[in-house]
Amino acid sequence: MEKFTNALIKETSPYLLQHAHNPVNWVPWSDDVFDLAQKENKLVLVSVGYSACHWCHVMEHECFEDEEVAALMNKFFISVKVDREERPDVDQVYMTAVQLMTQKGGWPLNCFTLPDGRPIYGGTYFPKEQWMHILRSLEHTWQNDREKAIEYAENLHEGIIRSELIDEAKKVESFSEERLHELVLRWSRSFDSMEGGDARAPKFPLPSNYEFLLEYGVRYEHEKVLKHVELTLDKMAMGGIYDQVGGGFTRYSVDMLWKVPHFEKMLYDNGQLLNLYSLAYKHFQKPLYKRIVFQTVEWLQREMMTPEGAFYSALDADSEGEEGKFYCWTPEQMKAVLGDDFTWVKDFYNLNARGFWEEEKYIPLRTESDRSFATRMNWSMDELESKIAEINQKLLDERKHRVRPGTDDKSLTSWNAMALKGLCQAYSAFGEEEFLHLAIKNARWMLKYQLTEDGKLLRNYKKGVSNIEAFLEDYAHVIDAFIQLYQVTFDEEWMKLASQLNQVTLDVFQDSTSKMFYFTADSTTLIARKMEINDNVIPASNSVMAMNLFRLGHYYYNKDFTTIAEQQLANIYDGMEQYGSGYSNWASLLIKIVNDYYQVVVTGNDANESALKLQEHYLPNALFAGGTNATLPITNDKHSENETMYFVCYDGTCLMPTGDQKEVLRLVR
Repeated sequence: MEKFTNALIKETSPYLLQHAHNPVNWVPWSDDVFDLAQKENKLVLVSVGYSACHWCHVMEHECFEDEEVAALMNKFFISVKVDREERPDVDQVYMTAVQLMTQKGGWPLNCFTLPDGRPIYGGTYFPKEQWMHILRSLEHTWQNDREKAIEYAENLHEGIIRSELIDEAKKVESFSEERLHELVLRWSRSFDSMEGGDARAPKFPLPSNYEFLLEYGVRYEHEKVLKHVELTLDKMAMGGIYDQVGGGFTRYSVDMLWKVPHFEKMLYDNGQLLNLYSLAYKHFQKPLYKRIVFQTVEWLQREMMTPEGAFYSALDADSEGEEGKFYCWTPEQMKAVLGDDFTWVKDFYNLNARGFWEEEKYIPLRTESDRSFATRMNWSMDELESKIAEINQKLLDERKHRVRPGTDDKSLTSWNAMALKGLCQAYSAFGEEEFLHLAIKNARWMLKYQLTEDGKLLRNYKKGVSNIEAFLEDYAHVIDAFIQLYQVTFDEEWMKLASQLNQVTLDVFQDSTSKMFYFTADSTTLIARKMEINDNVIPASNSVMAMNLFRLGHYYYNKDFTTIAEQQLANIYDGMEQYGSGYSNWASLLIKIVNDYYQVVVTGNDANESALKLQEHYLPNALFAGGTNATLPITNDKHSENETMYFVCYDGTCLMPTGDQKEVLRLVR
């Protein structure tokens, strides 16, 4: 029998449920919170975190499970717990406030507000004594110097509204390749030429960065950039940031070697990295990248998939109270499992000084390429692949007996869309039918559970419950994923759905003046509507929408869509070269606008198979359409009864149709 139970017990979010038995009288986020605060004349604490957040757990144990602390919080504050993954809109507003106040941010995020929701103080992690001092000080200020608190809140509120907001359209002038070259030149000065990534720690994968750099390197035959992309992808794939035994990437490495990870595994990282490594395989043709994709999909199926075809959000970093315990090995543990094979595996996975982490824990990681290791062992590449699969299975079987990290078992629409897109890209690269099966199953889950009768999306899902309206991020990534699913199936249902969802974003998220999109719908009751502009671990929802509109404009011959995309790009164009990492997805759009962008329509009896053969190649400057009963505007007047024919168009001009696939590749590469 639990000693305490609060209002969070009725929630579905794993993070909120973790706090349901705190002595703090937590309540979930709702509009009623501020009505209650104003009625009781109390300040509000908005405390934001997520289930896989290590320091969130630490602060919970030190502060929120402590009855002395809880007594203060319950007496003087309305305390609101927020899962940032379910409510990125709330997190966005109050994170901006804390960053304006302290010039830094992170999680746990703790922001105190007036009874009407306007912030007055905030920070991240606080130990118990400091936290209690803050609680007493804020209550004293509220009771004795209220005018000062209100004045501060008014000024801060204005700063939040203005932050990352484009309220005026910039003039659309001609875009230049020189902007791309300048962006890459400045960015390349921070490349780590030894370990890949940027020359700093911690190191995050940042998939959209390397998708752009790959596209740039191929388009402009830039060997330095291509070598950097290949080096980065190799080092990530062989590093401790990747689960060598079970597949899947962790969030980031704490060092510059991709060695010691922050062990939580996030769906959004792995969905995007599936996409990236599939694209990279198309260009580099490296067996290592193929293994990464197949192993990561196996991990998704094994550990992250719901019966309905959705994917869970995350796996925790900790198990049995220790970070990384589930994933690390001692030499003795591994030898007991592998027997004689341990002789080469300890070298292959570096159970030595290189792989040593702490307290007899070793992180399996790689330092030698597949070919080099196979040659040294006098094995063929096929033999190496077979042996790796065999020893990984033995280690996986042993790992099943360990206490698993906690699973954040909610499903989020946008993160699932990223996984869906990654599966489609993997299918186009490798032709593995299981990848397409998983993608379609996931898309069907979205239609059944996340799409409302009036054609709008929901954000969250757990055990049949979806109860949060979707944000721009959800719409943007679902549209993106459905366009990709159409390209590998030619099933027009997905394009029609993408078009319908695109219209919703135009109706309820777009700013009519700047043509940018707010993160929240026009019905939001938050104290500010924010625009997400900068690409980060996940590309900005505005840059994803701009890319969607650019592609939909070509599919539907809709000049209004491409004009909006160009206006969005124009709004951030000045200065984007100074921060390439933060504008990489925008730069991917720019590279398509300033170069020939091809529309390839494939018709005839073998249209689907022939289109997939084309898509095995790296062709980022082309989109595909067609099929045997094509009706999209892009396919008008482009039909062939039996023989497979290719219609290639660009800049409003269509070339003579051809039945020669090699000729198509020559044109669009």
